[in-house]
Amino acid sequence: MESKATNIVWHEGYVASTDFEKHTGHKGAVLWFTGLSGSGKSTIAREVEWRLHEMGKQVFVLDGDNIRHGLNKDLGFSPEDRMENIRRIGEVAKLFRDSGTIVLTAFISPYTSDRDIARNLLPEGEFHEVHVDCDVDECIKRDPKGLYKKALDGEIPSFTGISAPYEAPEKPELVVNTAENDLAACVDQVLEHLKTSGVL
Repeated sequence: MESKATNIVWHEGYVASTDFEKHTGHKGAVLWFTGLSGSGKSTIAREVEWRLHEMGKQVFVLDGDNIRHGLNKDLGFSPEDRMENIRRIGEVAKLFRDSGTIVLTAFISPYTSDRDIARNLLPEGEFHEVHVDCDVDECIKRDPKGLYKKALDGEIPSFTGISAPYEAPEKPELVVNTAENDLAACVDQVLEHLKTSGVL
C-alpha cells in the first residue's frame, strides 16, 4: 500500500534484531494461525503462549477479536476491510518480531493474497503459516460464539465458510487438525515445529 504521509524518515534503533535474540535466547518469528471461525486458532495460540512463557521465552498473542476492539475497531468484514485488517496486523507482527518476540497471530485471514502480504513483510524463514484445519461441519457443531447459527439464519452477511470464501493455505509451514487431534497434541506439534525450524 502506498503511503499517504510525506517527509518521513525511517529511524534505525541502536539495538539490532540479533541483539534482541541474544537477550531472549531464541529467534524472533511470526506464527500466523489461520482457519475457520471455531477451528481452534485462539485456543491453540493461547496455550502455546503459556507453554513458551513457562519456558522463559518472549512471546505474545495478537488475537483477531482483541485487535478489532482497539487498533482495528474502525474496520468491518468486507473484503476491503479484511485486507486492511490483515495488512495492519502484519505490520504490527513485524514490529514485535523485530524485538525478538515469538508472535502468535490468530486470525481467520481467509484470503491467500492477504496472508502473502503479511509473509512478504518478513525475511525468508521468519513467517510460519499454521493452518488450523477443521471442516466447517465440525466448526458449526462447536459454534463457541453462536456465529454460525446467526450466519445460517441470515443474520450475519459475508460470514467466512458460509456466505464468504475461505482459501485454505496450499503450502503452509504447519498443519494442525483440530478435528482429529486434541489441544495438547496440537500444541505439541507447534512447539516441535518451532524447534525443528530453528526458532527455539
